[in-house]
Amino acid sequence: MVIYMKKILVIGSLNMDLVVNVAHTPAVGETILTDRMSLIPGGKGANQACAAGRLGADITMLGAVGDDTYGDILIESLKKSGVNVSGIIRRKGENTGIALITVNSAGDNSIVVVSGANATLSCEDIDRHRELLQEADIILFQMEIPAATVRYAAKMAKSLGKTVILDPAPVPENFPDELYRYVDVLKPNETELHMLTKTDRIETRLPEAVGFLKAKGIKNVLVTLGENGVYLDAEDTGVSKIPALKVEAVDTTAAGDSFTAAMAVILSQGKSLKEAAVFANQVSAIVVTRKGAQSSIPFLDEVTEYLSSL
Repeated sequence: MVIYMKKILVIGSLNMDLVVNVAHTPAVGETILTDRMSLIPGGKGANQACAAGRLGADITMLGAVGDDTYGDILIESLKKSGVNVSGIIRRKGENTGIALITVNSAGDNSIVVVSGANATLSCEDIDRHRELLQEADIILFQMEIPAATVRYAAKMAKSLGKTVILDPAPVPENFPDELYRYVDVLKPNETELHMLTKTDRIETRLPEAVGFLKAKGIKNVLVTLGENGVYLDAEDTGVSKIPALKVEAVDTTAAGDSFTAAMAVILSQGKSLKEAAVFANQVSAIVVTRKGAQSSIPFLDEVTEYLSSL
């Protein structure tokens, strides 16, 4: 049976990740030594596009890189993952975005992003690539490009009748409330949910925090909780709790991005958000067992093999 797959568009960031592995995350004023650093293609938008491509989606990336070697590497990585890169803008005189990432021995990461060309992605760029939004069925966003551009593009996507998925990371200091109006599926993690709702003790007040977002007009909220699994409040299936798979985490980089992409891939096949969340949970479980951003993202045959072993 042939499965019709809707077209997916990612609008967002592309970064070169400079990753260092450390025994522990340094405290304020602390200097620590390490003998390992890796250059790995990343950026939340590019990670989502990469994951969708490797999972077999019809996927296009819209974003900006500089006219430097890092930009070349990022575009080539996406091409190899099956992503249409016709929407990637080469910005002369700009540096490609860079993410400085430390990963501790528990697999947890802390990240500082130098936006570079990502900060130049404008509303005018969205207008110039309007045909990409028109051709897509599902459009994914994150917040590593200017919030005004996300708001403008999401509004356009909604006016065109598209399904809009937002991973609200990193949460900007002044999150634009208007953006909620254009989002069909919001996927924060626990920390981002706290930042969006100002709700303390999130682990015991999930329904309250999610209810705050649904009161803003969002019909589907999905919260990733790491080792505590996934909390889903969906328009069609109601509230569900999906347990985490038991794996030994090495590096959580790109796990959330891969989750969002995998969810979009299953939605593109016409399946429910709950089915999409279950599959996304499985994909992200593989990602955390590997190091790096795009270097950790599996291809579809790897996911199939993994699931058959459970």
